[in-house]
Amino acid sequence: MQKHKADKHKETRKGKERQRTTQKHQTQRTTHKPTRLMGNRCRLRTAICHGNSRSVFEGELSETIPVIHASLAGCRIIGRMCVGNKKGLLVPNSTTDQELQHIRNSLPDSVKVQRVEERLSALGNVVACNDYVALVHPDLDRETEDIITDVMGVEVFRQTVAENVLVGSYCAISNQGGLVHPKTKMEDLEELSSLLQVPLVAGTVNRGSDVIAAGMVVNDWMAFCGLDTTSTELSVIESVFKLGDRQPSNISSDMRESLIDRYGIANISKWILSAWKTEIAGSNLR
Repeated sequence: MQKHKADKHKETRKGKERQRTTQKHQTQRTTHKPTRLMGNRCRLRTAICHGNSRSVFEGELSETIPVIHASLAGCRIIGRMCVGNKKGLLVPNSTTDQELQHIRNSLPDSVKVQRVEERLSALGNVVACNDYVALVHPDLDRETEDIITDVMGVEVFRQTVAENVLVGSYCAISNQGGLVHPKTKMEDLEELSSLLQVPLVAGTVNRGSDVIAAGMVVNDWMAFCGLDTTSTELSVIESVFKLGDRQPSNISSDMRESLIDRYGIANISKWILSAWKTEIAGSNLR
């Protein structure tokens, strides 16, 4: 009897492990607390993370990119405190010497790491970037803008997302695509897509949350989302970031039924038109 219970428990654990793992080039929900605020605790370009989420990233990323357990100014919200890409990483001026040296020792020599004296010290909230372009808070210091250009090797544009100045909080972008605040107007979506040179889609994470970057982290081949993220939201993420076989053109056809069930028929035509125009804009850019 005890052996039977042990075998049953073992099978249950295996089943849960299978549910937690996904294939490469796909999106994964995280099962560690806080389950919703995954983007607050990590930067996926170099996988700098804090807390229990470390084991998730190590399991999926350790063979590909460095996974670093760190803090910034004693804070655990790594994703909100720093910003970076494959060329460089910027951290707030309050980062201690020990923390800075630990990060520098853990990253490749080709990645520049620099402290920034900026009054808007939560850099992850005020800067959104990929390897080529950065969107920044309209009131960011000019010196900080120059540092972003020099260290990260990107073009810098002062922008808002759906009239929100915290561009780093309300969008997530990679070299393949981007997800922005669900209330972003079509003309703004097209302008941002033109600046970034990647297709964009307005959407949500964590069952309707518009604070995109707090609920997910993404690079060019994998994304991690909060556990509350719905299947529809995951489909949008995988499509716009090109993480699987799905492409932006599949959004309107493959998800039409589930969108109608969730949002109602009145809102669907506007959403499909938005996705379609974004796809055309992205095709023209390519």
